Amino acid sequence: MKQNHITPLNITMTALFMALTIAFASFGIPVPGGHLYLCDVPICLAAILLGPFEAFIVGGIGSFLGDLIFYPLPMFVSLVTHGLQAVVISLISHYTLKKHPKIASGIGVTVGAIIMVVGYTLGKTFVYSTFETAILKLPYEIAQGAIGAIVGMVLCWPLQIRRLFLKYYDIGTKKTA
Repeated sequence: MKQNHITPLNITMTALFMALTIAFASFGIPVPGGHLYLCDVPICLAAILLGPFEAFIVGGIGSFLGDLIFYPLPMFVSLVTHGLQAVVISLISHYTLKKHPKIASGIGVTVGAIIMVVGYTLGKTFVYSTFETAILKLPYEIAQGAIGAIVGMVLCWPLQIRRLFLKYYDIGTKKTA
């Protein structure tokens, strides 16, 4: 899947996933000490399907805008953490184990979840000015990363969104004479 070119389909898919990320960042499940957000689901799915640049836009810019609109305190933490998470997932999914894309995606979302948990724990240490507050939120960060990785993989592989995406991506990028 070569995605080094800008096409209307590529822009549309990036914008669609970015809108989903913003929407999923707009509400959270209340938990002690905060909320559990589900924005990792579209981030993981987009990162498996799209190239690293598009994945960064979806994960980094999408979560940044979601935070800017709804809860601006950690928006720069989201930009860096979710952006890096999405790029790493995309790179691993597209450029490792080419004969085993499911395994590559699984490794990618696992590494991405670790990046998200560590990034938010460190970032919240600075946002809230105490390591203790960040550690209190750690179980929910782990849950958010795990839910995003698992649901993203289920949507991509058993529910075959990747197969549909590749089918329509190939149709949308064919050159006409």
